[in-house]
Amino acid sequence: MTEREVDAPRTLGPEGRQARITDLVLSTGSVSAQELAETFGVSVMTIHRDLDELQRQGVLRKARGIATAQPSGTFESNVEYRAKANIEAKRLIAQHACRHVEPGMSVLLDDSTTALQMLPHLAALAPLTVATNYLAALVELAKVRDVQAVALGGHYDVQHDSFLGSTCVDAVQSMRFDAAFVSTSAVSGGYAFHQEDKIVTVKRAMVDVATRSHLLIDHTKLTRSALHRLLPLHRFTTVVVDAGVTPRDLAALRENDVLVEVASTAVASNAD
Repeated sequence: MTEREVDAPRTLGPEGRQARITDLVLSTGSVSAQELAETFGVSVMTIHRDLDELQRQGVLRKARGIATAQPSGTFESNVEYRAKANIEAKRLIAQHACRHVEPGMSVLLDDSTTALQMLPHLAALAPLTVATNYLAALVELAKVRDVQAVALGGHYDVQHDSFLGSTCVDAVQSMRFDAAFVSTSAVSGGYAFHQEDKIVTVKRAMVDVATRSHLLIDHTKLTRSALHRLLPLHRFTTVVVDAGVTPRDLAALRENDVLVEVASTAVASNAD
């Protein structure tokens, strides 16, 4: 446990232990039940009960004795983990995406951690009206001068830190926007996919009410799978990906009647 040691008192109760397990898994990506048992000084069975509860909460998933925050075809990572994953690529993609925003526009942002990275650049593009269902984004937007923040309410989902459900969809459908910026978990065969149907429903509504919609994906999304088909790529005005995309994947994206833009360090510098 030399690389995974945590300050974990042996007297922690279930809630305290589960909080420490959450921190450990979100920071390392994955850890075995055996390692956790040794770290916390409890039985493997006790750890399995903790992991079952954390999996029920959507914090992590348990597979073959391993607790992981990594996404799968049916599991989207907790928002805390996603916020840290591939962060530099997301920042470049988001900064590039802001090229599609002009002062005076109405802008719709989904609850993705990629779209969240657009926020530091919006003040320079104000005045704007920006709507989102992502609570963390709303908090930050409220601080930006000359940006009118619009909250898209609904059922609060703690795993995503966002508002979802039919109330959110109704709120989205009651308005029209100049541009929508959304991300997703996987892209394959000319389609965007996501693990959760409730997320798909909201993202589809967002694309439907925008004059132009932009799909923001880092290159890792091109090697993943997810359960639910979101939309065909040609429904988006542009697809923005980072420079980590392989030539083969880039060529495959460009076969789908959609403009594909590659964000890079050079592109971001020129946009400053």
